[in-house]
Amino acid sequence: MQQDGLILELQNGNQKAFERIYELYSESIYGIIYSILRDEKIAEEILQDVFLKIWNNSSSYNSDKGRFFTWILNIARNASIDHIRSKAHKNNQKNLTSDNFVDILESRSNFSGKADAIGIKKYINVLKPVCKKLIDLLFFKGYTQKETAEELDMPLGTVKTRNRACINKLREMLAE
Repeated sequence: MQQDGLILELQNGNQKAFERIYELYSESIYGIIYSILRDEKIAEEILQDVFLKIWNNSSSYNSDKGRFFTWILNIARNASIDHIRSKAHKNNQKNLTSDNFVDILESRSNFSGKADAIGIKKYINVLKPVCKKLIDLLFFKGYTQKETAEELDMPLGTVKTRNRACINKLREMLAE
């Protein structure tokens, strides 16, 4: 079955279509979630939540607004960031042992692996360093635009403008 037909079947509540979509996308989506959270158990829980949201909200997907994978990716990214910002996550972070700090420090610089997990590494490598940093902070680390401005010591308006320009450049490259 073609992807458009599969999506239509999903939107009509077809459980077999949902299972097929899970087979097609769960591994990639898990990789994205894990690259943000760096915790297998929580990533698996968030993955299940993401697919539950896909099932419950499939009617909100509109192909005119973007690709299906992008829609799923945004659900996964937002769920991961919501978890990071949650009180439970923050309390759990307070209780980390010193062994975990090595992983945290390493994951802060693992932008290349995260970009590769969603298949855009070759495109991001062509971008200017400021674009790489903006994409890393805003999309992979879940920073708000205000937090990004503070982290990069840059005016908020500049962050917004550069982010828009960087995303547009990525869109151009992906459309080629």
